[in-house]
Amino acid sequence: MKLRLDLLKHLTDEDVLEEVEANNHRYKPEPLFSKTGVGSLSSASTSERAQEVARSTARIQRVIARSKATGEAGKPKP
Repeated sequence: MKLRLDLLKHLTDEDVLEEVEANNHRYKPEPLFSKTGVGSLSSASTSERAQEVARSTARIQRVIARSKATGEAGKPKP
């Protein structure tokens, strides 16, 4: 898979927030979080991974649509 850095400028805060909220339930703070600032992220299940792929695909399609709406071709620069 090729990373599409040209589409990053069309990514919105809402796109990022959507993914954060979708994974927030997996975050587990450590007992001394207030002192250490450290937590952990639990493993995702197979169904969560499938949902992650679906969200990612939808997000890419939205960003490509925004790119085309602004008049850019949406193709990576050489």
